[in-house]
Amino acid sequence: MELRHLEHFLAVADEGSFTRAANQLHLVQSAQSVSLRSQEKELGVRLFDRNTHRVELTDTGQALVPEARRTLAAADAARDAVAAAQGGLRGTVRIGIMHSLSLIDLAGLLTEFHRDRPQVQLIPQAAQGGSAELAREVAEGRLDLAFVGLPDPYPSGLTVRPLASEPMMLACPPEDPLAQRRLIDLSELEAKPFVDFPSGWGTRVAVDRLFLAHGLQREITVEVADIPNILNLVNAGFGFAFLSPSLIGGKQGQLRRVRPNPEFVVSMITSERRPLSAAARALVGLVNHRYPSLRPDRSPRPRARPPS
Repeated sequence: MELRHLEHFLAVADEGSFTRAANQLHLVQSAQSVSLRSQEKELGVRLFDRNTHRVELTDTGQALVPEARRTLAAADAARDAVAAAQGGLRGTVRIGIMHSLSLIDLAGLLTEFHRDRPQVQLIPQAAQGGSAELAREVAEGRLDLAFVGLPDPYPSGLTVRPLASEPMMLACPPEDPLAQRRLIDLSELEAKPFVDFPSGWGTRVAVDRLFLAHGLQREITVEVADIPNILNLVNAGFGFAFLSPSLIGGKQGQLRRVRPNPEFVVSMITSERRPLSAAARALVGLVNHRYPSLRPDRSPRPRARPPS
């Protein structure tokens, strides 16, 4: 079985469609179909159940997915090693990022890396399902690493390195009496209406777990996937919202302290079960240098660039 056959197989497995997979790989659909039939004939099994609406993996196909990812990753690692030995780092690094991330300077990190390693292709991508979906994609091998905001505990199979953290604060409707307070007890927010991000977003998970840990109920009135709309809804009196100060910039004066408070922690995650390529290791090394281990009492400051 050739590596390109495994690439074709994974494209269909990920997309659930021959047409979308062929477009992704810049192939005509007939070539994609011939490649998959060749694999199935060689293996003596069906890899997909085909119907008029969707292509689904068989049990055998599902078993092949992680092995195919590991095989392609090993092939990439071999190419990277040869390139590195010849004096140039090449390859592709797929990076998961949150929709809003200002607690660390990710843009600066990626810009510096690209300047120093111009032959490495960086592919940042977000996920509608937030940090929880990014964590799944790293575990499944779709991403090499990701910057996420989930609280502990993380799913198994991941290496988690906290980079920075800050306490989340409460945005209150202007007419609510709590808006006049400097410090609010968490128990006072039980059964209050909340505006929040969708399930799976890191800040939502952190707040949900805090309320659950203290045996408190809260009502999610509406879910919104962007910060400006959350602030607009809070200011219109729709409900309360927990937000990270770094995400709202100059509007931090609208926020109130809560005791105890949820914590927003940005972490870098990689897979424990799949070796990183040389290019991905280089990026991880840069992140580790810029953001040393997170101390429990404060967020780390990025390190200055070492003299060259």
